[in-house]
Amino acid sequence: MNYAERMQDIASMLAADGYNLAVEEAGHRVALTVSPGPEACEDCLVPKDVFRGIAAHQLGIEGDLIDITYPADLPGYSGPTVSKDTAH
Repeated sequence: MNYAERMQDIASMLAADGYNLAVEEAGHRVALTVSPGPEACEDCLVPKDVFRGIAAHQLGIEGDLIDITYPADLPGYSGPTVSKDTAH
């Protein structure tokens, strides 16, 4: 089973909150990139350290071998867009 398959359950949970998960293997390291979809729930992401712990357990590797990119780390990301019709 490869790393992308091991992360499938987590990818499904992220998708339910409007996020996509990309898993890339580079030697002994794994890069996880969480990118927002149009209706992503910004408050639904756990802190990176928590996500790293969950991913390390799921992948069966040490957390220091996992690189995580969250939406705020992506070029051009300026946060969610909220229309006047959906603002609270």
